Amino acid sequence: MIDDLDRLGIASAAVTPSWMLIGDPRSAAEYELERSPFEDERLVRVPVILPGAAGSGWPDSIDALYRLNPKIVRACPERHRFDAHGSVAMTWWNDLADRGIALALDASECGLPLVASVADAVPNLKMLMLTPGYRELRRLAELLTVAPEVFVETGTIVSAGGVEWLARAVGAQRLVFGTGAPIWDDAGPRFQLDHLDLKNEDVEMIAHGSWDRLTGGTA
Repeated sequence: MIDDLDRLGIASAAVTPSWMLIGDPRSAAEYELERSPFEDERLVRVPVILPGAAGSGWPDSIDALYRLNPKIVRACPERHRFDAHGSVAMTWWNDLADRGIALALDASECGLPLVASVADAVPNLKMLMLTPGYRELRRLAELLTVAPEVFVETGTIVSAGGVEWLARAVGAQRLVFGTGAPIWDDAGPRFQLDHLDLKNEDVEMIAHGSWDRLTGGTA
């Protein structure tokens, strides 16, 4: 992974353990999250949380999550089969918002309407929408206009001028560079970043400034 960052000229990356993303976070937790942090400081771990009744989710409590000191967490309502608007999940979303921890949801997994509905239900929750795709530009612009705490990953906005159009519509500070690798292509989004028809300060904002606004960290 570090070799890939060097090859693409990327300073640091937020990463999610595949054990948690594709499998069951409960069984992956012992292996992935109770180990020491990544040895390379260029990698920022993004744990996958699974809100659920006692014994059915991960971690067992919100306080247990915060002991990991995450900058941002990820959730998969469809893949892990939980109700994003259920009482347990809503408790978690509100607590994340109160503590200033961002939530990442994958639009290709759970759908843009669900992302929008969570943003509407918890308007002070910072959210990062992953892999929205280039066909959603108008709906993305509408959502970002009414949900000021929602950010969008740029990796799958691959239409000609799509990132530029969205940046001009809602501001570059709402767009976060990402590749979705290894599931999605990494070289394409990196090439796109180098050739955006935007002011240098807007490109810098997309490259790293928006992530800092989202998480208060570095990646």
